[in-house]
Amino acid sequence: MTLSKSLEKIFAMILFTGLLLGSCSELFHAAWGTGIRFGQFSPVWLVIFTAFCAFCILMASLLGFWLWNEKLHEVISGRLIDLREHSPLLRLSILILALVVPIWFFQYSMWGIVFQGIALRLLVWVVVLALLSVFLSRGTELVKWTDFFGALVISASTFAIFAGLKYVTNYPFSLGWSEGNRLWDYSILFGKDRYIYPFDKKIFVFLDTGRQFVGAIPFLFPQLSIGAARAWVGLLGVLPYLLLGFISFRSLHHKKKLWVLMGLWTFLFLGQGPIHTPLILGAALVSLAWGNSFWLAIPLMLLSGYFISISRITWMFAPAIWIILLELTQFESIRTGFLKNTALKRSFVLAFSGLAGNKILPLFISYLKNPINSDNAVMAAPSVFKATPSVLMIAESLREILTRQPLLWYRLLPNQTYNEGILFGILLAATPIVCLLYYLVQKKGLIKSGLQKLGIILSLFAFLGVGLIISAKIGGGGDLHNVDMFLITLFFTVVIVVFNGGDGWLETIRTESKGIKLLIVLSIVIPALGPLQAMRSHQFSERAATLMTLTDVGNERTLELYPPQDVIDETLAMIQSQADSALEKGDVLFLDQRQLLTFGYITHVPLIPEYEKKVLMEQALASDRIYFDGFYQDLKDHRFGLIVTQPLVTSKKGEPFQFGEENDAWLNWVSKPLLCYYQAKETFREAGVQLLIPREGAIDCSDKLP
Repeated sequence: MTLSKSLEKIFAMILFTGLLLGSCSELFHAAWGTGIRFGQFSPVWLVIFTAFCAFCILMASLLGFWLWNEKLHEVISGRLIDLREHSPLLRLSILILALVVPIWFFQYSMWGIVFQGIALRLLVWVVVLALLSVFLSRGTELVKWTDFFGALVISASTFAIFAGLKYVTNYPFSLGWSEGNRLWDYSILFGKDRYIYPFDKKIFVFLDTGRQFVGAIPFLFPQLSIGAARAWVGLLGVLPYLLLGFISFRSLHHKKKLWVLMGLWTFLFLGQGPIHTPLILGAALVSLAWGNSFWLAIPLMLLSGYFISISRITWMFAPAIWIILLELTQFESIRTGFLKNTALKRSFVLAFSGLAGNKILPLFISYLKNPINSDNAVMAAPSVFKATPSVLMIAESLREILTRQPLLWYRLLPNQTYNEGILFGILLAATPIVCLLYYLVQKKGLIKSGLQKLGIILSLFAFLGVGLIISAKIGGGGDLHNVDMFLITLFFTVVIVVFNGGDGWLETIRTESKGIKLLIVLSIVIPALGPLQAMRSHQFSERAATLMTLTDVGNERTLELYPPQDVIDETLAMIQSQADSALEKGDVLFLDQRQLLTFGYITHVPLIPEYEKKVLMEQALASDRIYFDGFYQDLKDHRFGLIVTQPLVTSKKGEPFQFGEENDAWLNWVSKPLLCYYQAKETFREAGVQLLIPREGAIDCSDKLP
């Protein structure tokens, strides 16, 4: 045995032993404090902890024998191969259980609340990975590289899919700061009849049309429940990514397994954003246009440009850039380093189509709504053109986006709002892929055109710069979703490399160095770590006392459990009762929790569209005094007999706290004035709801206004 082999085995033993010790430590913290008879162990937990430690010792010993005893290695490998090849039912059962049991344990049982540390979860994943790798393989080898790769992608993507669906519940109250009100946003497009409000009056929604449309689709069904709406939102975090992956890697369709795995990897990699659905769908349209019939590609690019432009103005140039990068790959002449005019012509016509989608389709849609006849054509046409964004309008909109609110540059570095910081988060997400791409392009020559390389590099830096600036805006910097165009461009670079022969390289990866294999593993493991830790349940409020003991928390709210059904029913009944009484004195404003109206939990209350929570926050971050003057006047006049809101903050936080500046803006512009003119009638901490009623008498709040 060579020295390098011995060092590799020693390193593997150290890593695995460290993982076992970390898992034992996490179990110890859960078990300690459960009793008083055996130290602070209860008898049951003492047995569990002892058995688990014995299991870990056995695992470490088996790995040691496996690595250093070749004879034992051969015997065990042979028996596992025989078992796999001659027991198909057992093989299938093990594969299913290896995926199902961890998901049930972490996401649908109370143990996912108890064991949230990374060591134990990684240990479970290692066991799952070992089982999948062995029982997915066929033939005389115990584990093949392609099957290990498949096991890694399948297990990681399965965890990510279920982590994205963990908020699918019929719990009526908001699951996050704006989650409930976002469901209200979606409902307005196709479900406006759910509200007591004049149907001919427009309701302003603080959401771009493209994003509203994709979220609104299930509201076409009148009997839609809140659980079904949340299921749709969860699926939007999975299906569009898979669609983009399968379309982009369609050159692999004859290699079914690899095609599926690359589609799943797309979901894993881009899910690190996460990226808003319209941009993913727009990218999918671009990918579908790539290499397709010219007369099909043009309308696809028009549609992509239009859909992206109505979703977010900062995305509008992305389709044109992406189609150029992709189209240049389609021509054999480019892969030999020589660029023909036909390649340029097709690329730039399609790029122009993507840009034209911002103007031509809005013009056509406006014409369909208001046909221009011969009598009014001269007068109507200019107004239609004015309705579409010009270059100057776009430039002004971008300037407004970048200057209207403060830029918090410190959020690019590790901070309380986002632990890794945007810069380190991007490095972590992108470095393995960037290193692999550099190797495949520079060493394997899978992109030969210097023009194409330059285009990719310039696009990546441009999109990264835009993403960093937007991430630094107050209200942002909580994750990587603002570097979305950068991540998709990096993804399309992978697509280009695979198209140019990277698929064959993937199938022969076993001959590559261990460093290259490690980069491939990291490109899958890193995106999966977040979902692996995110899996947990929010049920089991009836076991709160037990969970508090096992997790060593002093406050039940720290567990983030949904309250018991009787508490939910009582809270809803109290809100309904207070709303009914308040309607005799004025309007009832659902500043927050508007989904209670959307799904009929609170009835007979007319909708007041203005002063929605996200709008107030946006105006507070921009210090828009003109907007708030109207709000303060309505408060002073006691227009609202009842205001439904989240429990209002009353203390400053600042930079040392998560979203501290946002908290302080809300406190300054919203909480202080509200609590001056209104007072808390009821506060339901478990549901995150506060009911405010007017203070009696004349009140001078001038010192409370910003």
